Amino acid sequence: MPGSDMLMRIDDAGRVIECSPLACELFGWDAADVAGRSVGALLDGAVVEGARHRPGCGGADSMLVRSVPAGSSVVWEVCAAADAVSKEDLAILRAMFNQSPVGLHVLDDRLRIVRVNTATRGLRDVPAESLVGRVFTEVFGLTAPEKEEETAREVLASGRPVLNRLVRSMVGAVGRRPRVYSVSYARLESECGEVLGLIVSNVDVTERERALQRLKTLEHVRACVGERLEVVAVCEELAGAVVPAFSGIVVVEVIEDVVRGEEPPLAPVDRDIPLRRAAFRGLRSAYPVGEVRKLPYGTPFSRVLTDLRPRLVPVEPDSIWLEADAPRAESIQRSCAHSLIVAPLSVRGEALGVVSFYRYREEEPFDEADVALASDICAHAALCVENARRYTRERTIAATVKRRLLPQQPATPSTVAISHLHIPGPGGGGAWFDVIELAGARTALILGDVSGRGMDTATTMGQLRTALHSLAALDLEPDELMARLSDTAARLAEEREALPSADPLHRVPLAAGCLIVVYDSVEQKCAIVRAGHPKPLAVLPDGSAATMCVSAGPVLAGKGSAPFPATAVSLPPGSTIVMINEDLPVPLGPLLETGARRPLGDLCDALAYALRDANDKEKMVLLARIEALPADQVLTCPLPAEPRAAPLARAAVRRQLETWKIDEETAFTTELIASELVGNAIRYGAPPIRLRLILDRQLTCEVSDTASSAPHLKHARTIDENGRGLFIIANLADNWGTRYYADEKTVWAQQTVGAN
Repeated sequence: MPGSDMLMRIDDAGRVIECSPLACELFGWDAADVAGRSVGALLDGAVVEGARHRPGCGGADSMLVRSVPAGSSVVWEVCAAADAVSKEDLAILRAMFNQSPVGLHVLDDRLRIVRVNTATRGLRDVPAESLVGRVFTEVFGLTAPEKEEETAREVLASGRPVLNRLVRSMVGAVGRRPRVYSVSYARLESECGEVLGLIVSNVDVTERERALQRLKTLEHVRACVGERLEVVAVCEELAGAVVPAFSGIVVVEVIEDVVRGEEPPLAPVDRDIPLRRAAFRGLRSAYPVGEVRKLPYGTPFSRVLTDLRPRLVPVEPDSIWLEADAPRAESIQRSCAHSLIVAPLSVRGEALGVVSFYRYREEEPFDEADVALASDICAHAALCVENARRYTRERTIAATVKRRLLPQQPATPSTVAISHLHIPGPGGGGAWFDVIELAGARTALILGDVSGRGMDTATTMGQLRTALHSLAALDLEPDELMARLSDTAARLAEEREALPSADPLHRVPLAAGCLIVVYDSVEQKCAIVRAGHPKPLAVLPDGSAATMCVSAGPVLAGKGSAPFPATAVSLPPGSTIVMINEDLPVPLGPLLETGARRPLGDLCDALAYALRDANDKEKMVLLARIEALPADQVLTCPLPAEPRAAPLARAAVRRQLETWKIDEETAFTTELIASELVGNAIRYGAPPIRLRLILDRQLTCEVSDTASSAPHLKHARTIDENGRGLFIIANLADNWGTRYYADEKTVWAQQTVGAN
């Protein structure tokens, strides 16, 4: 029977199902004639004037109509209301149900959903109509639905609200992670005190709770790890602090020299350096704690020791790196591990070891936020191990010299993306690379290798690299640049031969190889010259890979005076140039073809995995993905070989710089530079004359002509009428120079760009 303030129930066809005595009294109906009749027909004869009502519970002119689920259909209840709802109340209710970010559920006294707001539908990602009539514990798929139903019924019975109760959901569809909700219950009552149901609010606090759990884990690690000073003890503290709070399985492996009190190697770590399994927590260990072994190359564990970058690695049965370590692969399979984070133990770029965090079975997979936490955990653990570091001084010096001689921050041209792979060989080596930005939106990509190993090889590498930078500043063509570098290597070889016979270096011949690629992003061409190096490879945007046919030159410091021929190659934008210092033992074609549009860093990892067994020599691979300089950043203007060329050049420069929105000071300076360069070309050059402006990271002004005469900077006296052109340019520009081709020369000047 309906509640005391319920007037009637009406089905979806408009027929009266139930009618209370109060309703019959209010409308003047005979209770025996109401059931089953149309409410419209009844209301036509209803007596409402002078109708009585109960104080405080509404009257005939104050009613509430609401929908109530009834099996597969809906019935309507007409109830007396205390007072008419105000506009403000309606606005508040409308905002709560349409705009509030908090999910709201209105439940009846049977805990069935009567109404939900917009946020609730968004949280569940299902239509609202599919929620109405269902028990709320079924909608969220809670881990403990019986407990939540018990809590809800306690609130119904007692009227005491329950606030901010953390409730966890079960794993839903494939790929959906469990969620955590903050749920609050409050009882709904009528004006007369009748229990109508519950209002349940819920907020998804999954990310907040995960962040709090990560913070708690990090605080626990900082409190527990580092109480003892022994390296192995610190590793055991680390394993105990993270299991099971962060991962179900953890493996801590430390470089053996660090355990013995020696200094750690600088990254990249030589693959021959053994590591000790210092600590383990979990189900099954592939190797016993305390065992000293080398890490198989071509796995995430060895790659972390190469670049000190943590990795989130999905564990799949067909993962190629599992093939390199059969015992570890078997252990992973038996423990049902499905997610892995490999993070380095490092301090100031020095590698101490590697930590592997596994989650298995029903544990949630790791995500990127977990990678950040793993990095913080390992950073603290590395600081605690730092005092244990001891290493032989001689090897440390050699490693430090090699590290410092390699480019610390390679140039990053706007039209060339760079990534490199360095695989150290036994005892080090002399492989190196360089990226040098040249005038005219050109980039020099250089890969070199000096034979030998140790300190002497590292210093020779540094001498050649320094000489190459000095020669590149002269803006020489690649073949001439290589010839000058060969002369430098020959002089170093002569100095080595002149050493006393007792000096060990006297008996070691000097030999070096080099590969130079100069990419012109305006012309989209490469000029390539090689000396004692394998041919470079090109991966085109369509995925096809091929070796570039580049003429070979002799090794540097070799006997004789053979030329170094340059080869011109045109490549479409988006191509990747692959430069290698040694012939590789595995075919790279299939691997490179699958990586045409992959990030270069990922391609480097794939190359490292493929070369995990190539440990006989040091390997250096330079990857360069080239792009064209946009055409609207280049102005090319032919000029007549007569005096009116200078004002024509100034006008063209002025118009173009206005289009590029270059500031007035730079524009005025560029006009003056262009005028002086064109004037010199008319006076001392030969037609045709061409002006070119290039806007990249710097503003370059070039004037070309076909004369072979070389411009010479003069310091004109006060009374001289000529000789001031290049002097003015040298003072106005940041840099200037001359570039020679087979049939023309180009005089250029660069300035720092400023915009309005």
